[in-house]
This record gives sequence, C-alpha cells and structure tokens, in this order.
Amino acid sequence: MTDTTAVTPVAEEDKVLPAVVYGLYLLGFTNGLTWIIGLIVAYVNRDAAGPINASHYTFAIRTFWLSIAWFLIGGLLIFFGIPMLIVLVGLPMIIAGGLILGAVGLWFVARCVLGIYYLARGEAYPRPQAWLI
Repeated sequence: MTDTTAVTPVAEEDKVLPAVVYGLYLLGFTNGLTWIIGLIVAYVNRDAAGPINASHYTFAIRTFWLSIAWFLIGGLLIFFGIPMLIVLVGLPMIIAGGLILGAVGLWFVARCVLGIYYLARGEAYPRPQAWLI
C-alpha cells in the first residue's frame, strides 16, 4: 500500500539579505559607508519581500533614519556647545550631546541585534514601526 498524500513544502523566506543588512549596519561603526549600502539594500528589496523579510527591511530602514535624526541632535548640541564654553553654558550642552550620541549608538546596536535574533528564529519583527526596541 502506498501513501498518496502529497506533502507540500513550507514556503520559507530567504534570510540572507536581511542578515546582510543588519551585518552592514553593524560593520558601519568601523567605516560608515556600509550603513548607506545596507539602507540601499533594504529599500531595494522591501517591496518584493515576503511579510517576514518586509518587516525586517522596514525595521532596518526606520532604525537608520531614526538614528540619523538623533545623531544630528547630539552633534548639533556638541557643535553649538563648544563655542558657548566661553560662558560655561556650553558644558552641559556638550555633555548632553555626548550622552545622546552614546545612547544612539547603543540603541542602534540593540536594534540590530534584536533584528538578527528575530530573523534567526524565522519570525517577522513584531513592531517594525516602533521608536524604541
């Protein structure tokens, strides 16, 4: 007796490109250029991706732009705080700018690591539109 039940393989999305995006983002701390390359890869592949990978691409894109915004805020505080050191008002601005830059760096790494974690489990990122983690 033969079993004629057809087994359909589960369609699984390729995890390579979202992992490459996260890897390029993390590598960007050494050279800065790979952040842009990772962003381009995420934008190019987001529309054609399945629901799991699309959530990771959206998450990666938002991570990039939110970090740029906070990086600019911290950088501007430092930039305008340096000339204001003459009247001692600039010191708190420089400290705040440095704290923002450090926090943004940690936040960026944490988001990339969490993205890799969910990707390795084969799950969509649960909150790709979230501001925090």
